Amino acid sequence: MRLTERFLKYVTFDTESDEASGAAPSTPGQRVFAEELVKELQELGLEDITLDDKCYLMTTLPANTDKKVPVIGFIAHLDTSPDLCGKDVKPRRISYAGGDILLSDKEQIVLSPKMFPELNDYIGQELIVTDGTTLLGADDKGGIAAIISAMEYLKEHPEIPHGKIRIAFTPDEEIGQGADFFDVEKFGAEWGYTIDGGQIGELEYENFNAAAAKVLFKGLNVHPGTAKNKMVNASLLATQFAAWLPASQRPEHTAGYEGFFHLIAMSGSVEEASLSYIIRDHDRALFEQKKQLLATLVATMNELYPNSTRLEIRDQYYNMREIVEPKKFIIDLAFEAMTAVGVTPIVKPIRGGTDGARLSFMGLPCPNIFAGGHNFHGRYEFLPVESLRKSMETIVKISELLMDMWNQ
Repeated sequence: MRLTERFLKYVTFDTESDEASGAAPSTPGQRVFAEELVKELQELGLEDITLDDKCYLMTTLPANTDKKVPVIGFIAHLDTSPDLCGKDVKPRRISYAGGDILLSDKEQIVLSPKMFPELNDYIGQELIVTDGTTLLGADDKGGIAAIISAMEYLKEHPEIPHGKIRIAFTPDEEIGQGADFFDVEKFGAEWGYTIDGGQIGELEYENFNAAAAKVLFKGLNVHPGTAKNKMVNASLLATQFAAWLPASQRPEHTAGYEGFFHLIAMSGSVEEASLSYIIRDHDRALFEQKKQLLATLVATMNELYPNSTRLEIRDQYYNMREIVEPKKFIIDLAFEAMTAVGVTPIVKPIRGGTDGARLSFMGLPCPNIFAGGHNFHGRYEFLPVESLRKSMETIVKISELLMDMWNQ
């Protein structure tokens, strides 16, 4: 199966994850997709194929040489973001000549370089887009397609020497649970690469430190006609609290290494209210300061309104740099592979996270490599076919160059 057709098949599977489900995997569509991948891997002749009860799919491409090299791994995730519908995806291939792309005539949804100037980098290339009513799913079905196609290519070209390669496809990455049940010992690789990045050339080994926080407010509801000096409106406490956080540290005002507080959900009545935040910062000390600021503001609110406010907070993942950087040759290998296939590496921090962040702290150093897509998690997502092909070629070249690096 050709790379592009493989990707177009994968996006037909509805694999949105669901943080509220409490199941593992969080949605049944992920297992349906994984079971289909098992059949495909069997047809390709890969070995040691396992799909466990938590929907972690692993397999092996055996070494085709007696030379000793480390076992490396490539990892992608099965689920797509719950931020937008991933069901009934209708991908469309277009030859992009520039200008606006009409995704939906009925709803007048337009993908425009006025909003997304990066489109201009792909004039003359083939793009895969949606009809504007769903996301596309290149995050991370592009990564899965690139990995499987790379393994197929290596099997079809035995003249390319390579060591043992391990593959893993994980569930629920988009809801922060992709590494929850990942068996690093079973995987058996010395290091890995998640194929979960965006635009062509992305090579990332720094990511946010991340936490989730929920601030809960308890009010006192009495009849508004007799409320003077009695009522405490929980919804107003919530809006007051939100206004205390620095506006300059919101996502829409930050870039690069700057962290943020991101209000992702809110609910409220007079009696009860809540604010849900995600907290992000690349710098561990600044990350801890952000968490402390929330705690300080909660204490202040309780001084003004006793026993009114409670904070729930949990760390989600940490910056993989402290694990990967001491083994910089992992990055150097990927950098050299990209250059060898004609891709200019873009080494930059991830303003987000991947499974690789948690896996790095679990003993599997795991930087992130591009899958090629843009505008993940939304209706304007698109995937340049050439970028997807270069992702596949990078995986092949990493496998090949490792042999030369280790036997010099």
